[in-house]
Amino acid sequence: MEIRKYDRAAVVAYARRWAFRRNPEYFSFNNLGGDCTNFASQCIYAGAGVMNYTPIFGWYYIDAENRTASWTGVEYLYNFLTGNTEGAGPFAEEVGIGRLRVGDIVQLGRATGDFYHTPVVVGFSRGQPLVAAHSYDVFGKPLFSYRFDRLRCLHIEGVRICTESAIDNGDEI
Repeated sequence: MEIRKYDRAAVVAYARRWAFRRNPEYFSFNNLGGDCTNFASQCIYAGAGVMNYTPIFGWYYIDAENRTASWTGVEYLYNFLTGNTEGAGPFAEEVGIGRLRVGDIVQLGRATGDFYHTPVVVGFSRGQPLVAAHSYDVFGKPLFSYRFDRLRCLHIEGVRICTESAIDNGDEI
């Protein structure tokens, strides 16, 4: 495996282009529980360029019927990003808000502990994160204009690429 830099500028460019409309290459889950994590995954993919095709526990989208839960589910995306310690694709660390960078994601939660929304950080104003999201489409919205009880911040540290030498050696993808 080779570790590459996450392209944060590509994340912001993708979010800017698609925040108020839908990329026809992806199904819109607006009427099936919301499209926020689907949009966040699309943005992350724009910056990573690599999916993880591991059945069940990976992170990929082929079509609406052939995808992992981590592509569209808030908790599943968190579990993939923070648990992807060796596999292909992006990997992240949960951090304090002060360590967020453009291209990272935040997840908003209730006091009960369940998280329900996944915006993407696209900028900062006076130190406050500005986000883009789907379901309620926004770009450049101040994070703290949302109402939430809990917040978790995921800093995407990099992207693992499966190299040909790894495949030749029999390493898993």
